[in-house]
Amino acid sequence: MKINNRRSSTGGRRMSAAVALSAVLALTATACGDSGTSGDTGDEGSGTGEIVFWDNNGGVRTDIWKEIIADFKKANPDIKVEYVGIPSTDYQSKVDTAIQGGGLPDVGGVGAAMLAGFAAQNALEPLDDRFGKSSLNGKLNEDMLTSMKAAGGGDDKLYSVPTSANNGVLYYRTDLFDKAGVDEPATWEKFYEAAEKLTNAGKNEFGYTIRGGAGSIAQALDAMYGQSGITSFWDSSGEKTTVNDPKNAEALEKYAALYKKVTPAADLNNDFTKMVAQWDSGTIGMLNHNLGSYQDHVKALGVEKFRGIPQPTGPDGKRVQVSNPVDGLGVFKTSKNKEAAWKFIEFAVSHESNSKWNESAGAIPSHTEAAKDAWISKAEPTKLAAEALNDGSTSIVQLPYYLPDWNSISKADNEPNFQKVLNGDMSAKDFLDTLAEQLNEAQTEWNSRNG
Repeated sequence: MKINNRRSSTGGRRMSAAVALSAVLALTATACGDSGTSGDTGDEGSGTGEIVFWDNNGGVRTDIWKEIIADFKKANPDIKVEYVGIPSTDYQSKVDTAIQGGGLPDVGGVGAAMLAGFAAQNALEPLDDRFGKSSLNGKLNEDMLTSMKAAGGGDDKLYSVPTSANNGVLYYRTDLFDKAGVDEPATWEKFYEAAEKLTNAGKNEFGYTIRGGAGSIAQALDAMYGQSGITSFWDSSGEKTTVNDPKNAEALEKYAALYKKVTPAADLNNDFTKMVAQWDSGTIGMLNHNLGSYQDHVKALGVEKFRGIPQPTGPDGKRVQVSNPVDGLGVFKTSKNKEAAWKFIEFAVSHESNSKWNESAGAIPSHTEAAKDAWISKAEPTKLAAEALNDGSTSIVQLPYYLPDWNSISKADNEPNFQKVLNGDMSAKDFLDTLAEQLNEAQTEWNSRNG
């Protein structure tokens, strides 16, 4: 596996930490008590009583979290956990609002993509001391831990305990491919051929479903870099992004042109839940998502009607993918019962709970013992992802999760513009130039602050 993530010399130390996610993949509503404000430092509490937990993927992972919470209750009868499930598309804005106005939970999901933004607002409790004294110390994957520290915005502290790592997957319907006599979409050339051959709009049959709603930017970048073959997010200076390189603009233009030609019109507003449900229930040939939706496909289609393979390769046989952020759990600084909140995290990331959660999600466990459990070898997409990252064919483009503005830039600021690209109202070049300007400014600010 090859990684290229050049940054300026001022950020060099953190650069080596930020690339760790690629290595890990190769392995293998109210707060309790006073609502608090951004200046409230909370309290240790008694270690008993009630805590509030916000799930950052509510509705999708609700059932498994309720199962883990029930297990926790049996082991800790003096602690009650109030579960609040928040859809992933609403989670950042919900937390940001609570940081400013009060009402943060005691504990919640804190993935690497949003970590820097929360940490910059002083909303998270550093967990290094607790972790060092806990049963988790020495049991979690070091690369995931390093990735979380790198994503915190520059102070090298642990604000979120990693629970899982993910990877991009191209799912395709083997039954539809076999019926049409179409080759597996292992290369980008085969991908585009299949998308056209499997489309019959009059019969509501489409070759592909494209993500145009919430979460669309990272998926579009994955397809873009995968086709252009560019392997670094920043140029040699470490100051300018490569997103608007002419090769990327050409690749994105081609990818966006798939919309309504070989995809359903509803894709314009589909987030991942709607996109996955549409693919599982219809006659669409291919879907780009990640390991997290594998179990949904198994439930809907069984294991005989689809496969999940790594992203397509280019003409030279090389594969380029963008990184997927590590997910995790953090304690919010305003919590009045941090001891009980930490007990919940320690339990949730223990071998049994971590394995149970990741098997349900189809992701890669952070707990090293859970990562050896038998279910992983039976989940083909997970096995293939690890093999692709180990065989030397894959380069990882590290997205800049360490930038406090990354989540807002890659979501609210630019998702509407990507919809304009899909509709033909904005060129891929103009879209990428706008994105690049924002990223370059954020990178300059980050380098100045951490230089």
